[in-house]
Amino acid sequence: MIIIDAFILIILTSILLIPFVSVNWKGLITVSTVMLIAVLSGILAVESMSGNNTSILFKGSLVTGPISVKIDALSAWFILVINFTCVTGAFYGLQYMKAYKTQNANIGMHCISYILMHASLVSICALQNMIVFLIAWETMALSSFILVIFEYTKRETINAGINFLIQSHVCILFLTVGFIWVSMRMNSYDFTAISLFTSSQPIAAANTLFLCFFIGFAIKSGFVPFHTWLPYAHPAAPSHVSGVMSGVIIKIGIYGMLRMLLLIKVDYLAIGYFILGISILSGVYGVMIAIIQHNLKRLLAYHSIENIGIIGIGIGIGCIGIGKENNLLVLFGFTGALLHTLNHSLFKSLLFYCTGNIYQATHTLDIEKLGGITKILKHTSFLFLIAALAICGLPPFNGFVSEFLIYNGLIAGLHDTGKALLSSVVVGIFALSLIGGLAILCFTKAFGTVFLGTSRQVFYQTPKEASIGKLIPMYAIVVLIMAIGLFPMVFVKSLSLPVSLFTSNKFLLVRPEFQFINVSLSMIGIWAMAFIFLVGLLYLMRWKMTLNRSVNYNTTWGCGYFSSTEKMQYTASSFVRAYRKLVEPILSIHKNKKPITEIFPTTKCGQETHPYDLAEKWFIDYPINRLKTLLNMFAFLQNGQLQFYILYGVSFITLILVVPMVLNYIFLLINFFKSL
Repeated sequence: MIIIDAFILIILTSILLIPFVSVNWKGLITVSTVMLIAVLSGILAVESMSGNNTSILFKGSLVTGPISVKIDALSAWFILVINFTCVTGAFYGLQYMKAYKTQNANIGMHCISYILMHASLVSICALQNMIVFLIAWETMALSSFILVIFEYTKRETINAGINFLIQSHVCILFLTVGFIWVSMRMNSYDFTAISLFTSSQPIAAANTLFLCFFIGFAIKSGFVPFHTWLPYAHPAAPSHVSGVMSGVIIKIGIYGMLRMLLLIKVDYLAIGYFILGISILSGVYGVMIAIIQHNLKRLLAYHSIENIGIIGIGIGIGCIGIGKENNLLVLFGFTGALLHTLNHSLFKSLLFYCTGNIYQATHTLDIEKLGGITKILKHTSFLFLIAALAICGLPPFNGFVSEFLIYNGLIAGLHDTGKALLSSVVVGIFALSLIGGLAILCFTKAFGTVFLGTSRQVFYQTPKEASIGKLIPMYAIVVLIMAIGLFPMVFVKSLSLPVSLFTSNKFLLVRPEFQFINVSLSMIGIWAMAFIFLVGLLYLMRWKMTLNRSVNYNTTWGCGYFSSTEKMQYTASSFVRAYRKLVEPILSIHKNKKPITEIFPTTKCGQETHPYDLAEKWFIDYPINRLKTLLNMFAFLQNGQLQFYILYGVSFITLILVVPMVLNYIFLLINFFKSL
């Protein structure tokens, strides 16, 4: 109780103080507040992860009824993930926003919104009252919107922000419908009413209620086809906000799904197949369209959709395990999903922070215009490489561990004799393999084009490496990435309590029949250490052998031709040309082509590709265009003539007076004939 009171007091004090202090103090207050929020909520979360759940019941009001606050193991896991990413984002943002310190009032609103966003995310994980949950969700949506539109003078930023705000409220609409349905039947706003309601209803009603919540949470998470806001909002926001959005804001939708799976007694087998199917689609589609992007932030945004798909595959396998009463599937599925939630928040936030360094050094995120910056941004290029290897699921990094668990969940399903499960896991294994291969292609393109080679354009000022204040939180993320890759058993064991919520069997990992998992994870850690030692040894030998040798620099061989080297490099588009030609029939790619007629052209020529999201075309553009067509049919009403507008007013008043009289007369006639 004292911790919660301190939590609220710190937030209110900071929000009231920020508008009245200088720019430098605004950032320091924000970082301090985020740290205190993380410490206070982290204390309760660590207690819950050790088995001591926190439950507090507030009196509430006549509208809300009693307000229950509960932090169980699932809430605790997400609170810890949220806190780490928000803290690193605050420290990185403190340095990143120095470039905008002249915008005093704008930075004040930005700082207040960041605090509210962090506080609302933590609150969502703890609240068990429908009305207060929706208030916290709305606070998160509005504060995130303000964070996204920081550079509101740019047209594309405003468009992205409005898109985000509208779809956030469509998400809230579905959640509200689900909560109203339950509260009307149970006359309660507490989350326990959801369980009581679905226990007394047919399974079809429970499934329908879950699908209503699933759509709402899927919009926030970015599952295909509910993802269309995400590729616009991530590039528009400042880089530390993009990192937090991808790292934890979209994960709050995953938390909502898992919470509803615990509350609603659904047909787990059917729901599992549904989640598995839509997750496979999200993972494959996200990485396919990411490869052909030209904006580095937009490329990373589509990879968020891909990784949400990987998390969803784990959740789907876990649900199928509950339906089949197969604890091995439950263990692998939910453990892999929860661990990948943490892993993705780490390497994706690191990638966005690296992108922020690149943007502030070069003032562009166009991959086609970058190149050779590893010579200048050495720390940033190293950190980007680590994060890229991790997101591709390669050892010895954290992404490999969570994907290993999900792979094992799919492989465990192969032992089932049911045709539905067998065919589903075969498709899942193929999809997960395809996702991994395409992710390697995408980040090979991104890293090679951006960091290697030579610069493709002349910068007005020489790019500089990021300050130490930016690099410290980035290296802190790398430490955790490596810790998970080297000591996976420590983190997997910490998930025993959250996973046990989904099954009646507690502490599955310590049961004798599952000891092989401990052995496998321990071996992963040992081989990861051996691999790092071998790489370090080879690097040391190379350094020793070349220590006294002179280094010679020369131009790259041009196949007998002599021209500017940077023009003869592979561009990002040409690197993936074979892939683009292969997927053109199923992806929307517009091309502008001017034929090249000379070896070294003197006139402007070449080819530009502009990818467009087919899901956005069919699920957003098409309905909006049809609605515009319908409304244009009534455009004649707005003819600009005053006489017609007066006529509309007179007609409206007449209808108000006449219609009730006519209805009253009709009712009198009906009663008269009834009396006969």
